[in-house]
Amino acid sequence: MVGHAAARRPHERAPGTVHRVRAHERRRASVVEVGVRRAAGPPVVAGRDGRLLALTLLWLFALSGCVGEASEAAAGDAAPTASATSPAQSVAIRLWAEGQPAFGIFVPSERPRGERGPGGERLPALYTADGGTKLGRNDLLDYLFLNLEGSYDAEAISAISSGLGREGTPERKTLLVRIPPISTDGPEAARARVVEALKRGADGVVLPHVRSAEEAALAVSFFTDAGANVWSPANPTGTTIAMIMIEDPGALAEARAIADTPGYSVLACGIGSLTGALGGDREAGEAGNQEVLVHTKRVGVPDIITANRDDVARRIDEGFLGLLMRGSEADDAIRLGRAAAGR
Repeated sequence: MVGHAAARRPHERAPGTVHRVRAHERRRASVVEVGVRRAAGPPVVAGRDGRLLALTLLWLFALSGCVGEASEAAAGDAAPTASATSPAQSVAIRLWAEGQPAFGIFVPSERPRGERGPGGERLPALYTADGGTKLGRNDLLDYLFLNLEGSYDAEAISAISSGLGREGTPERKTLLVRIPPISTDGPEAARARVVEALKRGADGVVLPHVRSAEEAALAVSFFTDAGANVWSPANPTGTTIAMIMIEDPGALAEARAIADTPGYSVLACGIGSLTGALGGDREAGEAGNQEVLVHTKRVGVPDIITANRDDVARRIDEGFLGLLMRGSEADDAIRLGRAAAGR
């Protein structure tokens, strides 16, 4: 019948059904045996009584088959287990787990360019649920990068998250939120922001300017305190992204030890900040970027890099798994990147 699987022979059945099939066949045999015993009684001669006995046995055999098959059908229609209905891994995690690059964009501020306050002061970035909804409808995007490093705004996280739709659904874009460095306001403030960002709907939190292996371990502990199920090489079923960034010359010297920190998801080099800290030496900044990439491949975590139309294909070829765009040319750059990646 169309829409139903064809019946399998015993040796063709899926492994998970073997025990159910054998139990079903034992039940059928026992029912037939009972029917034989009940119908046996005193010996009868062939003829009408013999035909009645044969019909009785045939009816009992058919009945047992219907009951067993109905039971199996009911079991197959049972509600999914808790694990089957747990929150889905986000788009970026699913792609990275398959070794595929994911493409994202810096969430743009919706405040008109050049707008000032009553006293001429510069106004903070503006993020709304409508803006999140618009980005969520862009099929080119796998993730959004909400940069709150310079000015942390918890309401912005809630706005973008609500615009993206219900958390834990497969179609929702991954939302990464970058918070201020640990060194800006201290460990406790950073810890509280990680916890808050995740509660407000972030799928992952980015800790910039991690300066040492000890600070990397501290950053990871924030996610533990938040009760997050962090996706990592040791936990491939995790659902939360913990990302740390190397952006300073001193941290670059500890790149190996930072990369070896257990329990995080993504490691990246902030190439712009690193280049600035190196006095604008672009070659040295790129060398540091490539060194971090080598370590991410060694420990088996993705590396995210900013990219554009001119370099996205090269970055994919180098092995970067997170490509981050900005501005009006982002969609064109992503199309080029997807073509280069075969997506």
